[in-house]
Amino acid sequence: MPMTAVEKVLAARSGRSELRAGEVVEPRPDFIMIHDGVVLSAKRELDQLGIDRLAHPERVMIVTDHEVIYPNPRSAERGALNRRAAKQWGVGRFYDVGQGGHGHIFPMESGLLLPGMFYFDNDRHSTNAGAIGAFGFRMGSEISRVLATGTNWVMVPKTVKLTLSGRARPGVFGRDIGFVIAKHLREGGSWGIDPDYRVLEFAGALDQFDLAQRTALCSSPTEVRAYGVFFPPSAAILAHATRVAQQPYTPVFPDEAAHYEARVALDISQIEPQVALPGGVHRAVDVSEVAGTKVDHAFIGSCGSGHYEDLQLAARALAGKRIAPGVRLMIAPGSERSTHRMLDDGLMKVFIEAGAVMLPAGCGVCNDGVIGPADSGEVSISTFAGNNTGRLGPKDAKLFLGNPATVAASAVAGMIVDARTVIDFLQ
Repeated sequence: MPMTAVEKVLAARSGRSELRAGEVVEPRPDFIMIHDGVVLSAKRELDQLGIDRLAHPERVMIVTDHEVIYPNPRSAERGALNRRAAKQWGVGRFYDVGQGGHGHIFPMESGLLLPGMFYFDNDRHSTNAGAIGAFGFRMGSEISRVLATGTNWVMVPKTVKLTLSGRARPGVFGRDIGFVIAKHLREGGSWGIDPDYRVLEFAGALDQFDLAQRTALCSSPTEVRAYGVFFPPSAAILAHATRVAQQPYTPVFPDEAAHYEARVALDISQIEPQVALPGGVHRAVDVSEVAGTKVDHAFIGSCGSGHYEDLQLAARALAGKRIAPGVRLMIAPGSERSTHRMLDDGLMKVFIEAGAVMLPAGCGVCNDGVIGPADSGEVSISTFAGNNTGRLGPKDAKLFLGNPATVAASAVAGMIVDARTVIDFLQ
């Protein structure tokens, strides 16, 4: 029976030869990921149930990415409790402060997350797994049950096939296209699709996107309730996976005759650089519509724009320049690997000489402005994963989203600008 990519992933992990959307299975995950902010609540729940041993501790991965810099003593206490829990549980992989980086970035870079894999996660941006051709299933607080039993029931989601055509214009990147896709998917969008508990499977002109751009494209749909995103791995992605793989893997590709709930198409050659207006990633407009808007605050990083290639893009706008007076620019790489590469390749020097504040690998300011927030009424242009009200701290702070080049160029100008006015993307 022909199957979509995610149907194949779940079938393989459930001991089934075939699956259909709507069926319920209990898949065996390759690993279980929990982020630092959820460990304490999960442990409390398990303790209340008298459970002090995990079903498969060797498959558990705890990542410290939300609170890498402790903003207060309570945060430091949580960090200490996380360390004790990891030791008590005997988890297979514990990434503490200064280790690993962002949980939705560094596993793809370091060969922990590979094509064809399936895992449970407490965080909704597990959709990023689709960038490398894997499937992450978010559980929220129910991750405790997975820790205790090793699995959970999963209803196979329906899949929407999105075929991209054309080539992105110079200066247009994955974040721009992702904002447009979110706009089409949002309730009332032109595609007329409810993305809730759906997987978006990409097809078409995909070889133009490297891992960083695929990650950016996987980031925005979850903000409008898509449950998963999947890219069939290209030859370049498979070459990367083979180079860094820490275990054997089997890539998955959808069958041509698979059943899809809907099929939609998008000509990306017509897309201009985008900015998402405050209030949601789906509120996308051409950057020209908001050019000239004064900014006070900027951030580059997050699970949507935290790969090394994103930082290279920002460096092109910052090289030899200074951030505008009155503007604060913070940068957080997605992995410790990227931090070391920035030191080796000179990007760190570019950022520091431009006046940027360098943060450790992790979520950075995108974690609800716990560090580096805005003041009341301030305006930010950032690469946050989302820009819901209050994401920067004060509810009246305005958070615009753009690609890394847009953000960096705007920080230099002191206002939102089209990065193509300062970078020749044809070179």
